[in-house]
Amino acid sequence: MRNKKKLLIEQLDQKLANFKNAGMVLVPQKGWAGNFRKTEKSIGIPWTQIGIELKNLLDDTKYWIENKTFPPEEIAIRFKHRIVSIHCFSNGNGRHSRMMADIIMESIFGNEIFSWHQSNIIKANETRNQYIKALREADNGNFKQLIEFAKN
Repeated sequence: MRNKKKLLIEQLDQKLANFKNAGMVLVPQKGWAGNFRKTEKSIGIPWTQIGIELKNLLDDTKYWIENKTFPPEEIAIRFKHRIVSIHCFSNGNGRHSRMMADIIMESIFGNEIFSWHQSNIIKANETRNQYIKALREADNGNFKQLIEFAKN
């Protein structure tokens, strides 16, 4: 069992060490794709703290996995939520965070990826409103709605 945990942590390190590459996949035509932002935004932490907070998130995620602090779905969703709050990139942070949650589910835990309501949640509609409501609940520490949204 210890070897399996070690393998999971090594996989997490491999998958997340190339974190910025995932941003390039989302928007390859943009010159800033895959590069951390270098300006302040109305959301997110100060840009000078991105590297530090990303390292903290990766360390926390490894701890959650090693110690089974949360179920796999909650680990993936907590990672997704926190990476958006860091707001690493100028654009595409929500899409990137959902993709990272799916990578965690599939590559780390061997589970099915989330469906995310199989909808374009960028477009303003009822599904997006549900998503935003679930995100606000997660902002307050309640991840249940966001997990349910991701699964349906």
